[in-house]
Amino acid sequence: MPKEILLTNEVISAIGLCLGLVLLMSFGFGFSRGKKRRANEENQGEWLVRQILTEYCSRSTAHLLNNVTLEYGDGTTQIDHILITQNGILVIETKHYTGWIFANEKQKYWTQVIFKIKYKFLNPIFQNYKHIIATQELLNFLPTHEIKSLVVFTGNAEFKTEIPPGVIYDHQLLTFIDHMRFASLSENRVQFCVGRLECKRLELTQKTDIEHQQYLEQKFSK
Repeated sequence: MPKEILLTNEVISAIGLCLGLVLLMSFGFGFSRGKKRRANEENQGEWLVRQILTEYCSRSTAHLLNNVTLEYGDGTTQIDHILITQNGILVIETKHYTGWIFANEKQKYWTQVIFKIKYKFLNPIFQNYKHIIATQELLNFLPTHEIKSLVVFTGNAEFKTEIPPGVIYDHQLLTFIDHMRFASLSENRVQFCVGRLECKRLELTQKTDIEHQQYLEQKFSK
């Protein structure tokens, strides 16, 4: 093979390798930015819901716990908010989304549509189920029906399907709480529930978040 052709092939191979590395780095950078953006959106939604619930607690006997990490099974589970009231306990999962939402309470994934681009995300009702079980097991002195799941959507997302039971918008949250009557807890029992949760929750640290993330990645990679 002539030297000129061999050199050209080597150059082409080098260029191909460089392009591959650039594409790989771009993908990694984009994935990292997307993951960070989603985390920021979740944090924004959690902050909005926390503000609403904090205001409610300031004028009632209710108590609010945020970012609760509990040991569960072979790992941990992280709960956005737990609201303990005399009328029942809410385990709240917050979702901050824009665009259109297509949802079915029995499907594993829901769909978000932004400018005709579709994104799949885990059904938050399923996601909150483990949170409910962990809370019910920890507060096993209460009937299970006194601890309920609630998914709260913040942002400007609009459901284009029927909204599943147990899912509301953030502007409906206070009305929902004011009208719920699925339990009857004394103030002492409310305090006892708060004490049990505070005693058993893991300390909120970066290490806690990393361990929980590693558990999720190991679980879903299978």
